[in-house]
Amino acid sequence: MTMEVLPLPATFTDWEGLRLLIRRAFGPMDGVIDPPSSTHLLTADSLAEKARREQAFIAQDGEQLVGCVFLEDRGDHLYLGRYAVDPAFHGRGVGRVLMDAAFAHASALGRPEIELQARIELTDNHAIFKRLGFTEHARTSHAGYTRPTSVTFRKAL
Repeated sequence: MTMEVLPLPATFTDWEGLRLLIRRAFGPMDGVIDPPSSTHLLTADSLAEKARREQAFIAQDGEQLVGCVFLEDRGDHLYLGRYAVDPAFHGRGVGRVLMDAAFAHASALGRPEIELQARIELTDNHAIFKRLGFTEHARTSHAGYTRPTSVTFRKAL
């Protein structure tokens, strides 16, 4: 594998390929998380718009997209979202290098923390984030739910 992680180029045009990558990565959550993932609502156009507002990094194996992460600057911290690795590339360090790119970007901007959310049911993901130095910050509920549906994690840099 000849993996490369880079900021999303201004010339990037494969929005549908990126959307499909995100859906493959989030697909195993279907039927596991409630409410269903908002990735079902993504379109190529909505991803392009998101990339105009946020910093995105992509991971490629040659020309193949294998992962991505989007970072929203919230002033006092960066919010890490749409963190996705193609399931065919799990266990190959793709997620780690994307996370390292996110940490480096936050540090370059002088942001002292990164925040992310994981669904309450995804305890394996919670364990991964904790191993990366994130700690639980809060539990929140999606609109219409009386029980917590997400865990907010933060990592000080």
